Amino acid sequence: MDNHNEPHYASESPAQHNTGSHFHSNISHDTLALILAGGRGSRLHQLTDWRAKPAVPFGGKFRIIDFPLSNCVNSGFRRIGVVTQYKAQSLIRHIQHGWSFLDGRFKEFIELLPAQQRTADETWYQGTADAVFQNIDIMQRHTAKYVMILGGDHIYKMDYRKLLAEHIEKAADMTVACLEVPVEEASAFGVMGVDTAWQVTSFTEKPAHPASIPDQPGKALVSMGIYVFNAAFLYEQLIRDHKTHDSAHDFGKDIIPYLVPRNRVFAHRFQHSCVNMAYDTIPYWRDVGTIDAYWEANVDLVGVTPELNLYDADWPIWTHQEQLPPAKFVFDDDDRRGQALDSSVSGGCIISGATVRRSLLFSNVKVNSFSSVEDSVILPDVVVGRHARLRRVVVEKRCSIPEGLVVGYDPDEDRKRFYVSEKGITLITPEMLGQEIHKAC
Repeated sequence: MDNHNEPHYASESPAQHNTGSHFHSNISHDTLALILAGGRGSRLHQLTDWRAKPAVPFGGKFRIIDFPLSNCVNSGFRRIGVVTQYKAQSLIRHIQHGWSFLDGRFKEFIELLPAQQRTADETWYQGTADAVFQNIDIMQRHTAKYVMILGGDHIYKMDYRKLLAEHIEKAADMTVACLEVPVEEASAFGVMGVDTAWQVTSFTEKPAHPASIPDQPGKALVSMGIYVFNAAFLYEQLIRDHKTHDSAHDFGKDIIPYLVPRNRVFAHRFQHSCVNMAYDTIPYWRDVGTIDAYWEANVDLVGVTPELNLYDADWPIWTHQEQLPPAKFVFDDDDRRGQALDSSVSGGCIISGATVRRSLLFSNVKVNSFSSVEDSVILPDVVVGRHARLRRVVVEKRCSIPEGLVVGYDPDEDRKRFYVSEKGITLITPEMLGQEIHKAC
C-alpha cells in the first residue's frame, strides 16, 4: 500500500535535545524569561480592536502567546514575566485560566507585569527597552543570573536551552537569535552583519536597503526579537539608556546598535534551536501580523503534513481549553449532508447539514444546513446561518452570520461592508454585521 501521501509528523531524535556541555539544570533556575506582550498589532485591523496581538486566537484552540510560553515551559524555564499594555484584559484572563499550573513552592511562576507608570516621569511603556526598565526592581528581586527577552506575537517552536547554552559558551554579554529571510522582506526587521565567529559586527533597525549575507546573495540575517543578557549587564544598559534623552528606549533602535561596537554581542542561528525542523528545511517561524499572513498560517494547518507540527507529544503547545463535547456532524441526505473535508474542526462544533472545505474551525462553531464554508478561518462561538456561503474569510468571535449571506465571491461587494485584504481575504466582525459590540476577547 502506497502511504507516501499520508500525513507524517517527525519525532525529534535524542540528539536534537542535546543542549551542550555548558548547560546545567540549575541554570534554568538562574534565568528569568520576560515576554513582551503589550503590542496592539494594528496591521491585523479589527482583530485587535479589543485585544492585544498576543491574545489573538490561533490554530483552532490556542492564542499566539501560547507559543513562547510553551517554549519556555518545555525548555525548562519556569520563571516567566509577561509584560502587558494595550487592551490586556483578554490576555490576562487567558494566562490566569490556562497558565496557573506552575508551582510557586518551587519558585516557578508566570508574573503579569502591566504598565503601571512605575518610574518618576509617570509614563506608560515608551519602547521595548523602557518596558523592561520600568520593571527592573521586580526583576532584580528574582536574583536571576540571565534574562531572556522574548516577543509575545510570533508562531514558532524553539528550545531556549540551546540559545542560553551558546550564550554562556561564547561568554557573550548579549545574544540575539536570528534567521535568514529574503532580502526584499528584511526591511521589516533589524538587519545584522556577523564575523566568522558569529559575533555581531553591524546592526541596523529596519533599513530601507538591507544588505545581503556575503555568501548568500538575496538573503539577509535578521533579528527575531529574542535576546539573552547577563542580568547585571542588562540592568546597567537599561539604566544608561533611560538617562539618554534622545533615545527611543527600544532594543532594536537603541540598545543593540550601542552595544555592537562596544561589547560582546553574538548572533544565534535559529536553525540550531528550532524544534521539529523537518528534513533540514527552513525553520518554521511566522509573524502573523497581517490578515493575509494570519489566514495563511491558520489554513496551512489543515494540510496533509503542515510545516508546523502540533502533534508532537514531546513539545506540546499548552493552553487554556474549555471542557467541550466532541465535534458533531449531522444529516446525511443528498441535499443536506454535514461534512468537513481537508479541515480541522475543534471541540463543541456542530456541522449540521453543511459542507466545510479546507477550513479551520475554532471551538463552539455551528454551521447550519445548506451553507458552505471554504478556505476559511472561523473563530470561536460563531453561528453560520442557513444557505450562507463563505469563502476565503476570517470570521471574528461571536459573529452570527445571517441566513443567505454570501462573502468571498465578489470583492467589490464585500468591501462595502467588510475589510478585504490585499490578497482578497475578507475579515468579518460583529460590528461590521451591525451586531452588538462583542468586546471579544
